[in-house]
Amino acid sequence: MNLNPIQLFDVESSTFTYILVADDDKSAVIIDPVERHWARDLAHIERLDLKLAYVLETHAHADHVTSAGRLREVTGAQAAVPSGCGITPAEVQLNDGDVIRFGAGERIEVLHTPGHTGGSVSYLWRGNVFTGDTLLIDGCGRTDFQSGSSTALYDSVVGKLFTLPDATRMWPGHDYKGQSVSTIGWEKDHNARLANRSKEEFSALMASLNLPKPKLIDIAVPANQNLGLPHGA
Repeated sequence: MNLNPIQLFDVESSTFTYILVADDDKSAVIIDPVERHWARDLAHIERLDLKLAYVLETHAHADHVTSAGRLREVTGAQAAVPSGCGITPAEVQLNDGDVIRFGAGERIEVLHTPGHTGGSVSYLWRGNVFTGDTLLIDGCGRTDFQSGSSTALYDSVVGKLFTLPDATRMWPGHDYKGQSVSTIGWEKDHNARLANRSKEEFSALMASLNLPKPKLIDIAVPANQNLGLPHGA
């Protein structure tokens, strides 16, 4: 029995990938895999003698290319993606409140958490929430491209994620400071961007960041809307 996520890391984009293993130790899903690490991720799955049921994306990433399409081809898994992200080749288009089922009774609840992008989702599984770029440890994703919205992100975090039990473990899509996991309770009290701020204060803060354009956005987003595969593949 394995009730803990397997957390993997890409140093170049500071991206976390997660493998969730079913209670029966026979089935798994993977969240936000990175193209350059597809063989590493597949080796984890094969070593544990698991069948990959789903490849899940939290959004169409701007800083790396996904391996969702490649893993789908190799394993026979289905790709499940947020319906608002324009990832049309995926078999499953997810909406708020949908439930992904795998293994013997495992369920992952889909939470639509827009703000970083218009279609971003988080995934809730066994007291763990995988927040993609919506909520980071002591921070949050940027809101200035891909239909981003600071007010939407505030509502997603404060109105949805922060209503989860305080003990819920929060697993981010990225981290740049050597951190790996937090809790909803800690973020509610301490998150540098969101804790104890009004929506107006948060929006003003996000508008003042003046961040540079992601280096790979023009390559990564179109590729990720095709599950990381060359167009026409």
